[in-house]
Amino acid sequence: MANAYDLIVIGGGLVGGAIAFGAASRGASVAVLDEGDVAYRAARGNFGLVWVQSKGAGVPAYAHWTRRSAELWPELARSLAETTGVDAALAQPGGLAFCLSEREWEDRAAMLRRMHNESGDIGTRMLDRAEARAMVPGLGDRVVGASFCPIDGHASPLHLLRALHAALPALGGVWLPGRKVDAIHPAPHSFTVQCGTEQFSGAKLAIAAGLGSRELAPMVGLHMPVTPLQGQIIVTERLRPFLHYPTHVARQTAEGSVLLGDSQEDVGFDTSTKVAVLREIAARNVAVFPALKEASIVRMWAALRVMSPDGFPIYQQSEQFPGAFAATCHSGVTLAAAHALALGPAIMAGDLPGTLATFSGDRFRNAPPAAGP
Repeated sequence: MANAYDLIVIGGGLVGGAIAFGAASRGASVAVLDEGDVAYRAARGNFGLVWVQSKGAGVPAYAHWTRRSAELWPELARSLAETTGVDAALAQPGGLAFCLSEREWEDRAAMLRRMHNESGDIGTRMLDRAEARAMVPGLGDRVVGASFCPIDGHASPLHLLRALHAALPALGGVWLPGRKVDAIHPAPHSFTVQCGTEQFSGAKLAIAAGLGSRELAPMVGLHMPVTPLQGQIIVTERLRPFLHYPTHVARQTAEGSVLLGDSQEDVGFDTSTKVAVLREIAARNVAVFPALKEASIVRMWAALRVMSPDGFPIYQQSEQFPGAFAATCHSGVTLAAAHALALGPAIMAGDLPGTLATFSGDRFRNAPPAAGP
């Protein structure tokens, strides 16, 4: 049958692309239906962190899933480079989260102690002012210390997305841009996806369409009540290397530019930048890195994260229509390796790991909306 595949992935962003890569790497025939750059691509606003140290407080399953992805990232980066020649610019030197007051330092230390007790030791430790300055010279006087996690790192979201797009055809799959899904028709052991006048058939289906997942999921008995959360980013001119560790709000790219974040605003689907928010981002980062005061800003933008009501991922196989899967998160770079090397193969096997049961979308049924963490 024409346009028939082992797996259809709806959504060509970082989540869908990673799942497709993982499935195709195991020999499955895969088609990705990608609405294209007209969609609210979360990859545009992804900060590019492979971040573990503060992920999963109170939810050990998320801490373990994040840690697993960080450990798998070198394998993903190697595989993508071998398949496509594209370097995702992965570096995992460890990551720092700076504290600008004693209260911040104490609160962060308490949070990390709780995570250690809940989820185990990953080597995260608190640094005093002298230790932090020894690692990053030139810190501002307001910096009282930092937390450091040895398995944190960063990568280029756009290089990663480009590599995932290039890898699928190299593995025998097809990437189909400009396809907006109008309907999904489930049948025993197959799913037919309607895109305008085109139809695509798949034995399995993964809905990873970001903010579009909310409307698509009910077509196959799934529940994905995702909403947008705006984040704004500032990019400086290229500077001499000075920041050799990513932080939770600043990182220097391989090219030398510095990315500054991290704002969180519930403003619906608004993607316009706000001077007041950008001023706050700049002020905090200048307090940490005074040398940035002289740097020119070359770009700034706002983009939309994909958030569930509690801020954690949604992974689930439909009970009503087995073979249909939900997959969404707001950490598309951090979790890319787990999505590619664990989730994609699990979907093709037809059974998600029991460790992901915590993330079923059913936890939100009949529950009032809640703010993300």
